[in-house]
Order: sequence, then C-alpha cells, then structure tokens
Amino acid sequence: MATALVIENDPTDDLRRLGEWLTEGGLDLRVLRPHAGDELPADLAGYAALVVLGGEQQAYPLPDGSPGAPWFPALEGLLRKAVRYRVPTLGVCLGGQLLATAHAGLVERSPSGPEVGPGVVGKRDAADADPLFRYVPLIPDVLQWHTDEITELPRGATLLAASTRYPHQAFRLGDRAWGLQFHIECDTAMIADWARDSDLLAELGYDPELVVAACDRVMADVEEVWQPFAIRFAALALGELGDEPTRRSLPLLGQ
Repeated sequence: MATALVIENDPTDDLRRLGEWLTEGGLDLRVLRPHAGDELPADLAGYAALVVLGGEQQAYPLPDGSPGAPWFPALEGLLRKAVRYRVPTLGVCLGGQLLATAHAGLVERSPSGPEVGPGVVGKRDAADADPLFRYVPLIPDVLQWHTDEITELPRGATLLAASTRYPHQAFRLGDRAWGLQFHIECDTAMIADWARDSDLLAELGYDPELVVAACDRVMADVEEVWQPFAIRFAALALGELGDEPTRRSLPLLGQ
C-alpha cells in the first residue's frame, strides 16, 4: 500500500474526516507531529503523497524574525521538494499558506479581518482543467477559520477558487500540489473544541454555540463535495488517475 506523509502542525487540527477519506481512497497514512517532537525527514523518498494540516501558528516570520514554528523551515523545504519532484501534495489552511510561502508567495494578517464559520467559494475558469477541482461544484461549501491569508500567490501558481473578501481560496503549483485556504478535514467535535474559550470568537462577538451549530448544519454538504476530492487525490497518489483531456462541462460530483 502506498503511504502518504501527513504533517500535523497543531494537536487541535488533526486529519479527522480527511484521514478517513484518504484511507478509503487506498492510502496508508504516516502522521508526524513536529509539535510533539517528531523529526521531519530530509526528503520524501518512499512516500506517495504529502499532506500538511493547519494550526494556530503563522506562516510568516514572528516580529523577532524567527519562523512561526521551529520546524517550518524544514517543512517548507519538504514542500519545495514535493513540487520539484511532482509528489502529490495537499496543504490545508496553514498548510496551504506554507505551500505558498515556500515558493515565494506572501502570507499576511488578513486586511479583511478573520473568516470564521461555514461559507462558500467560487471556482475559477482554470478549475475546469484541473484533475481534482474540475469535479467540484461551481460554488462549493467550505468551513473557514483563519485570521491570515495568502495575499500574493507564488509565481506560476494557478488560482482555482476565490471569494469576494479573500481572493486566493485555492491554488495549484505545478501539476501535483494544491493549497486550500479553507478547512475540509473538520467534524463538528473539532469545531466545538476550537470554539470553546476562543479569543477569536470573543473578538468578533460571535456566540460559540451558534458558530458550532451553523458549521454542523453544513457538515453533510462539505462531505458531499470534499470526500470525492480527497478520493481523487488518493487516486492521483496511487497512480490511478491518468491525464484526462481538458473539457468544459457542468461539474459532476464524484466522477
């Protein structure tokens, strides 16, 4: 069985449903937790894919110039190698931001303010030719929880999804690496943990119970969109997803 290397940056943001979907797609998963002392490998030899999860850290340097987490320079090195050697890669929220900064993109505190709770993003035309996004609906449901955003994509990146206030919601580098600003891995229990005693929700004046309830209502819709996406990512990693001809058509879920 092919193995995907998963980097968990924060104990509060684990694989959860995304892990179930990738396993369903046929991937074995090796999870490293550098926040708990796990050492990152020097390269991706032996791995069929790389998945980088989210976290509370920031992808850009701290005021003293140090990285947002001690292992981020090594992780950005892995992300560069993944793109260079065409290892299928998926970065979620902070993971997507690190994919951007590893390739000279720019991540900053969002000038539009935090984005929290259920929402939608809009596919861009380029998504029609993307091996994963071409089957995502035009306006898919997502879950948001971030205060930073990618304000400049890396040179050569392909923008795949956007929203009005946050223009860089999903992108691809090369033909095998995807970055998502939003979350697809969460279940309701994870959102409830984030909402408990949340300084961010207090700052926004949001009722935590209402935020959790609103997220819970869209969990089935998020799964309907992103479970097939994850299965296709696994198929790509397994070499089962061939180069399909570019075509323009109505998006078909899970095909």
